Amino acid sequence: MANFNTHLNVAFMVSGTLSLTVYKAGLIDDSGFLVCVALGTIGGLLPDLDSDNSTPIKLGFNITSFIFAFGLVMHWRSDLSLLALIVLWLAGYGFMRYVVFHIFTTMTVHRGVIHSVPYMAILGLGLTCLSYYGAQLPLTTSWFYGLFLFGGAMVHLSLDELYSVNLSNMKMKRSSGTAMKFYKHDDKWWYLLLYTLLAILVYMAPPFEAFWAQLRDPAPWAQLKVGILPELIKSMLQ
Repeated sequence: MANFNTHLNVAFMVSGTLSLTVYKAGLIDDSGFLVCVALGTIGGLLPDLDSDNSTPIKLGFNITSFIFAFGLVMHWRSDLSLLALIVLWLAGYGFMRYVVFHIFTTMTVHRGVIHSVPYMAILGLGLTCLSYYGAQLPLTTSWFYGLFLFGGAMVHLSLDELYSVNLSNMKMKRSSGTAMKFYKHDDKWWYLLLYTLLAILVYMAPPFEAFWAQLRDPAPWAQLKVGILPELIKSMLQ
């Protein structure tokens, strides 16, 4: 399968290109452009969360542990002494980084249900719902956020499948089919849960018709065509 740097760089390039396209079309603002690039890049790392020794899972748990410990200290800052706060800080960080991390890695198997299309679709739709209903963001922005996260994950899964082909003699490696998967019989109960959650999120999702209508509106894409080439190149072509 592709390594960490490959996933990171390709996801960044794809999400950056697509984000810049919809930004130049006027479909997202400045901050939306930056967030979409970030979400697409993060999505390109998400499927490897089930790998015990992967860089994304270690980095993710380090950041989560820090935030958890910081939250504990901020919550109890007025009630505890300095020494107690220091102990609470270290205990909170250690609990998340080592206890919760150990439980998570014990319960997950690399290229299991996390490394699948429906799991990534749940994360993408969940972010769309959270952005629209929770953060009260505009409909178009919310859908773009979820789609960029999901799209980055699809880039990851596609790269893993591409790397499962031995191009020198055009043979499939043993890892072929273990990345871009929709179902695995050995995990049928997990997949039943995944598709149940996915159906609930589809039902709860913000109106897609309005978002799709905006994408089909020719006005933004006409605006994109106007500024697609630099003036210097335009003058050379005339």
